[in-house]
Amino acid sequence: MPCRDTVATGLAIGLFFAVMPVPMQMIFAGVIAMRFRSNVPIAMAACWLSNPVTNVPIWAFQLVLGNWIQSLLHLPMPEILGMQKHLPGVGMVHAGTFILGALASGLLLALLAFPLVHLLALLMPQHLPVRPHKAEKVSAFMRKIRAQREARRQARE
Repeated sequence: MPCRDTVATGLAIGLFFAVMPVPMQMIFAGVIAMRFRSNVPIAMAACWLSNPVTNVPIWAFQLVLGNWIQSLLHLPMPEILGMQKHLPGVGMVHAGTFILGALASGLLLALLAFPLVHLLALLMPQHLPVRPHKAEKVSAFMRKIRAQREARRQARE
């Protein structure tokens, strides 16, 4: 059963990969979501944010965001990433600023996923419960440590 934490993590992973300009975003999001034990269907469905209709506005926003971050922090852009070109309404286009904007927008969306999911969980607590703590799933290592502590305590008495 999905819980707040797994849904929030899955949504964060999916939104991060949704704005990355790479092919097979859903596969990347699904694999990473499995690795982090988050909600895989939510992670893969969040990748539908980017599609042929929304890609152009997303890319334009990433260019503007990358240019703004680059000018704010005075970051030098590597020459290997290509030459600069001026686009009206967007400003200077450089592959480095586009990559910077893509990473920044992915991180911003991923960070916004957590408060969004937890706000929705507050409004509808029956649909997204808190993850139950399972005390019976204690690792063998922790059982051994607890047994040693108990033995030391009994030896002192």
